Amino acid sequence: MTDDLRSDLANWLGYLKEIGVEELTVREPPPPLVEDPPSSHAAEPSRAAARATASHSEDAPGEEKPALSKVEGAGDLFRIGGGEDDPDRDPAVRLDEIRSELGECTRCRLHEGRTKIVFGVGDPRARLMFIGEGPGADEDAQGEPFVGRAGQTLNKMILSIGLEREKVYIANVVKCRPPDNRDPKPDEIATCSPFLVKQIESIRPRVIVTLGSPATKTLLNTKTGITKLRGTWQSYRGIPVMPTFHPAYLLRAYTQENRRRVWDDLKAARARMDREP
Repeated sequence: MTDDLRSDLANWLGYLKEIGVEELTVREPPPPLVEDPPSSHAAEPSRAAARATASHSEDAPGEEKPALSKVEGAGDLFRIGGGEDDPDRDPAVRLDEIRSELGECTRCRLHEGRTKIVFGVGDPRARLMFIGEGPGADEDAQGEPFVGRAGQTLNKMILSIGLEREKVYIANVVKCRPPDNRDPKPDEIATCSPFLVKQIESIRPRVIVTLGSPATKTLLNTKTGITKLRGTWQSYRGIPVMPTFHPAYLLRAYTQENRRRVWDDLKAARARMDREP
């Protein structure tokens, strides 16, 4: 066993211990830590360093927040060559084109206080995609999603289901940090969400996990809060969606019950990912 594998295994077992798992029983061969890319994408996947995200709020139990609307037909607002009409085109190339289209964006007020645009990171051919609401201070400074304390928690979450960060894709609804880590406003989401739509179209993940209430409301175009949707299968343009708590919420409400709920959600997402063709 290599030192890296030994370290990954120790982190994985540590996370399971944190959520109260005291005994593991293997009923069937476990999934590999690293999966081969789907055969429909024969090229070698990019190994961009995927990292993790910002600190934002969750709905308290029983609390409803105003809906964060999604632009209807957002996928048609930014037509970039080689998109969904060319499914065989390299998704890494399509993502580069989307990033070029985004440019040094000044489309909404969020650009006024940003340090760096936080586009997204991970495997362009990922079968599993995580979506948060927006960057925090660490992400704004480094230009990568999920690199702060919440990101470290997300790393453990991903490892707990037998995956590596490099094998998933991580993005946010908005690409610039909202002031004081507030939730993105509806007009900011309306301006920025078309780029997320294009990212999803390019990657074509088998399963999406939405992290927290704003991301879930945006992708599903719903007013229902995360406490009601968490752990229930939803759908976005035919892609299965599993809403779960934001890692930052787990840092604030660090109970065994909440951690186990999230682990159950992630296990369901992993199982669905493995079943999807």
